[in-house]
Amino acid sequence: MIKKQTLHIGIITIQNAPWFKLVERWKFIDKTQFDSLWVADHFTHWKEKEMTFFECWTSLTAMACETSRIRIGTAVTNSQWRNPAWLAKQALTVDHISNGRLDLGLGAGGGSQNEYSMTGYKMLTPREKVEHFEEYVDVVDQLLRNPITTFKGKYYNIDQAIVLPDTIQKPRPPIYIGARGPKMLKITAKFADSWNTLEGIENLEESIERIDERNRLLNNYCEEIGRDPKTLKRTLGLYEHDAMHNIGPMKLYQNPEILEDLVKMCFEIGIREIFIPYPFKKEEIPNFENVAQEMVPEMKKRY
Repeated sequence: MIKKQTLHIGIITIQNAPWFKLVERWKFIDKTQFDSLWVADHFTHWKEKEMTFFECWTSLTAMACETSRIRIGTAVTNSQWRNPAWLAKQALTVDHISNGRLDLGLGAGGGSQNEYSMTGYKMLTPREKVEHFEEYVDVVDQLLRNPITTFKGKYYNIDQAIVLPDTIQKPRPPIYIGARGPKMLKITAKFADSWNTLEGIENLEESIERIDERNRLLNNYCEEIGRDPKTLKRTLGLYEHDAMHNIGPMKLYQNPEILEDLVKMCFEIGIREIFIPYPFKKEEIPNFENVAQEMVPEMKKRY
């Protein structure tokens, strides 16, 4: 008997509010039927650099303590800012703190030029990012699977790195890779448990067409390396066009039928988890809470 592939819905809550407000958000979401809760890895807000913004992995650790049911993760960790050995150790630690609720999101590195200038990191070219990332995710994967790891590459060299205790999740916490281009999709096919693509909803039909094109390309890359495409979960990180930059209305919550249409169309092309953004503005929260308490349970019954 084939197990039904059910719909999962997560929330991306960027760390842009006073701490007590963030905790309130997380606790509320943990009591709903949302499946996952995500934080973003940025030094400052990517458009409004003077906005309050807490660090990603420190916030994730607190989230593990402040919630009890929901899965938690990074959407996604910027590999340019974090040594892979230390990142693996952080992931191991949060896996234990959360009692096995961690999903490890990894990406080749985004962020604004402001963030790189502020932190003193060199902003790599797109090609350099991908070349570094392929080794990076290989190192993290090995470190989390094995008690002792040695890795010799072009960009990373790890000598007898000991990572103990074992992770709670076996063989390691699930790795989500954020990818849109062909080279990143190939890395996803090779290493990831879940593929995450990021998309706006300024035009729903065009967005779905782009997602499906990447999805089919990912299937081809899986088949090229002898992997069953069905073993790779497909997820979508959603943002309303410009809404994440605090410009314009939050149509997603003002017009919930947009979410209904999106879920239906995504499910038809194989997307099994959708991350929607927590609202930016106070006046949008009542509509969001209605989505959380009324729409999400109903949608999960149907899919």
